[in-house]
Amino acid sequence: MDGVLGWLADEYLRVEVSGLGNIPECGAAMLIANHSGAWGLDAFVLHNLLHRELGRPVYFYASQVVFRMPALASYARHHGAFADDPTLGRDRLTDGHLVGVFPEGFDGVGKPFSQRYRLRPFSPGFAVTAMQTGVPVIPVSIVGAEETYPKLGSIASLARRFDLPYFPVTTLLPLPAKWRITVGEPVPAPAPPDSFAERSAATRRLCDAVWITVQGMVDRDVRQRTHPFW
Repeated sequence: MDGVLGWLADEYLRVEVSGLGNIPECGAAMLIANHSGAWGLDAFVLHNLLHRELGRPVYFYASQVVFRMPALASYARHHGAFADDPTLGRDRLTDGHLVGVFPEGFDGVGKPFSQRYRLRPFSPGFAVTAMQTGVPVIPVSIVGAEETYPKLGSIASLARRFDLPYFPVTTLLPLPAKWRITVGEPVPAPAPPDSFAERSAATRRLCDAVWITVQGMVDRDVRQRTHPFW
């Protein structure tokens, strides 16, 4: 699957990547990206590119749904993806690794095409982990996935049949939209305050700041492209 993803990124989707220098060559950091496209292809393309370009492992938090699909599960397990850690990779960060999270979850990939590139609220779990470990949060913008697998509708009966959050009406094969992935400057995580109320407020501020940053990066990259397929 690595070869297929590499071909998709390089030849079919013609992914342009900028800002890789914002990711540390060593040491821990959390990569926080927007999530879009009906089938969540962006997670696999992003991981494949980062793994190849950085020369160091990146551990992504994945849904349990991924591990129910044999081909996807094999790739995810081979590259250390995890779904059973409520701390979102705290131990991996403590060991000095990179951890990637899509805080929109299924709300991001499940939104209709009419609402493309409008980020859903971020779950604040990543902010809690970043504050506990003191690692920087690196925002990542992905543009192109919405047009590659546009979500035009959903089939409720098939979603129930396969125990999925939704079963999208989309194209059978991915459309050759041109992708742009931008890695932003690190956002430092504040030290956690002593009181619960202050920690909750600090967590929300960090979560909101990263959401605003990623949404701004997405908006900018959408404006700068001349056409989704060029």
